[in-house]
Amino acid sequence: MPTRLQIPGFVDLQVNGFAGVDFSSGTLTEAAFRHAGHALLARGTAAFLPTLITGPEPLLRRNLGVFCAALRHDPTLARHIPGFHLEGPFISGAAGAVGAHDPSAVRPPDLACFERLAGWAEGRLRLLTLAAELPGAAELCRHACRRGVVVACGHQLAGSADLARLAEAGAAALTHLGNGMPNRVHRHDNPLLAGLAETRLKILFIPDGHHLPRHVLELFARAAGPHRLIATSDASPAAGLPPGIYHVLGNRVVLEPDGRLHNPRRRCLVGSSATLLACMNVLHGLGLFAPEDLLRIGFYNPLALLGLAPETVPHGPYRLSLDPAAGFTLS
Repeated sequence: MPTRLQIPGFVDLQVNGFAGVDFSSGTLTEAAFRHAGHALLARGTAAFLPTLITGPEPLLRRNLGVFCAALRHDPTLARHIPGFHLEGPFISGAAGAVGAHDPSAVRPPDLACFERLAGWAEGRLRLLTLAAELPGAAELCRHACRRGVVVACGHQLAGSADLARLAEAGAAALTHLGNGMPNRVHRHDNPLLAGLAETRLKILFIPDGHHLPRHVLELFARAAGPHRLIATSDASPAAGLPPGIYHVLGNRVVLEPDGRLHNPRRRCLVGSSATLLACMNVLHGLGLFAPEDLLRIGFYNPLALLGLAPETVPHGPYRLSLDPAAGFTLS
């Protein structure tokens, strides 16, 4: 018999778009944002952070304004969105580390730019991803933390000393560890091993079945454990769409029948096509975690990172259950 769960759904700290809606598009409308948000809430996600990737300041200002207007006009959606995630623009522009972001829009850490972004977010900026090795990263980290923004390190070439410096400055997490990094790195001092070793940082990771192979997920389970892990979907605008060719986050991408979403020319993934519910079922199917640990990874840990209490998350339009054979299901 499926067991009804006491959580209202999962909490996703990185959603780049959904159902054909690109949150970083220069043509994003309030209506489209609201459509994507409600579509996601019907798929087992009880709370999420809309995420803007690296872009020029006028685009970031425009789309943060769209986000804020949508939440002012849609109280239901506002209750499920505790804030926004800026993934950039203070990241590495190096090939591999920059991932699917536009290298021309990357910029060095800049307190004045951060203040402009925070102002355009109208106090709703919750999470900032930056590259730990950049000059000025620690200073920006300290400033953002004083403003109540959680800092995560990602899209970087950081080594252990860089991550230690950012942890001392107040950074709390790593954005999608194991992704957003070059395929070839130093065999010892690289972002993946350094991230696993820096126990002061929580690990956001993408268990969609494509971003990380099984043996890496097994390593995360053993080296970090459920108290340090936070699952995210990294959902792209193509999430929720059928297989095909799409233009996503400035990339011409292929969504394969198995769900893999990639840019063949740049040889990189472009977010995922999964919801967090689907990601949690990948983890369930691997058998690496007990049910209570899965709930930590997909619900309690992301809330704790943001400093939010579980009771602040409202229920979605469904009941979430766990079947030992079928995994997490909605009814």
